[in-house]
Amino acid sequence: MTRNVEERPYGKPEAAARKLIELAGCIAPVQDGRIHIEKINAPFLFTLKATGPEFGARLASAIEQGWMELHESGTYVRLLTPPTS
Repeated sequence: MTRNVEERPYGKPEAAARKLIELAGCIAPVQDGRIHIEKINAPFLFTLKATGPEFGARLASAIEQGWMELHESGTYVRLLTPPTS
């Protein structure tokens, strides 16, 4: 039996992490360069139709790459070094 499995557009870690950076770059930061997490979470989940686990994993990937940092409270991020093409 063959199952058709739809490939998730943000299933690839680096592509999705770059998309998170792109979304965050379109948002005017508030105090001290902060971008509230829901400002990138909502469009990633609802507009781009990604899943919660995809968001978490891709956020972790962007942090590991040094592209953004997540505050210990989990309520906001800061952009750091933009990804190179």
